[in-house]
Amino acid sequence: MFTPGGGQQPPRQPEFDLEQLLGRVRGIFGGAGGRLSGGNLSILIIAVVALLAIIWAATGVYTVSPGENAALRLFGAVQGAPVSEEGLHWWWPTPAGKKDVLLVTETRRMELGFRSNDAAVNTPFLDEALMISGDLNIVDVQMVVQYRISNLNNFLFKVDDPGEPVRLIPEGRPDGRTLKDGAEAALRLVVGQRSIDDVLVRGRELVETDTRERLQDILDEYEAGIEVISVQLQDVKAPEEVRDAFDDVLRGRQERETRINQALAYEAEIIPRARGDAERIIEASEAFKRARIETANGEAQRFESVRNEYQSSPEVTRQRLYLEALENVFPRVTKIIVDPDTEPVLILGQDGNVIPAPIGPPGP
Repeated sequence: MFTPGGGQQPPRQPEFDLEQLLGRVRGIFGGAGGRLSGGNLSILIIAVVALLAIIWAATGVYTVSPGENAALRLFGAVQGAPVSEEGLHWWWPTPAGKKDVLLVTETRRMELGFRSNDAAVNTPFLDEALMISGDLNIVDVQMVVQYRISNLNNFLFKVDDPGEPVRLIPEGRPDGRTLKDGAEAALRLVVGQRSIDDVLVRGRELVETDTRERLQDILDEYEAGIEVISVQLQDVKAPEEVRDAFDDVLRGRQERETRINQALAYEAEIIPRARGDAERIIEASEAFKRARIETANGEAQRFESVRNEYQSSPEVTRQRLYLEALENVFPRVTKIIVDPDTEPVLILGQDGNVIPAPIGPPGP
């Protein structure tokens, strides 16, 4: 239809007819609607609408279980911090409000460089596992990242991730490609700063620690809401083409370490024993020295005492020394000492006993 001025007239909006609406309701309810008056039918409609509103409002009731958080949205906008209090809660039902309840205390797992299955069979992914070390060697590294959700709002709404169907990670979750690419970048950076020996044998713990710290920095910069619990290197090896040579080198190093440990153990055993023997010999020498010194001092004192006695009475001392010498030379022989100036003769017997005996032939 056109207006008199030649312009097109806007379409006419249909008028609202209450009687027509009530007639349709009566048709739905059949004969029962026919027996109801207009006022009673209006009350019935209002009651039905109120009941539907209550049912709709009841769909906003939700439960937060232990270890879970709930992220709330109203018309698509995030509302406040996640709800962590356990129990029943209410939020605006759809389409006005939405709620996402997830378990945030669960330790989740991501595999890099391989994929495992229920049969404990690992399938390698060489495009993720092969990387260059700091000394320009190629190394095959398989790693497991354990993580959990630290901030549910950031986890759900800060990162637009394409997801990873292989690990059953849906779109919009940062533990899909974001976490995998971040872990791979952190690991390649750490491995690229170290020699292959550090990665294979000596510095595995440092590689794990540095990788976890760098991965956490990447996720914090993205505000991904993920906390990295641990990074564990699983199978670290050389590529198949040169693995035999690397195994020979590793065996040689292990044998060297074994020999060194054996030498250190022998050193730890023999040195204390030698020190103990040396201390024992030194103590014996000191005891011998003290004994010889004491003996020499005793002999010197005895000589001094004899010398003093000799100076005071030379003849008596000389006679006593002579008798003592005889006693030492003939300890078990009975000795008779004759003194011409005395009568009768004195016989010096054993144990220093002096026995008088007459001189001359026996009497008649």
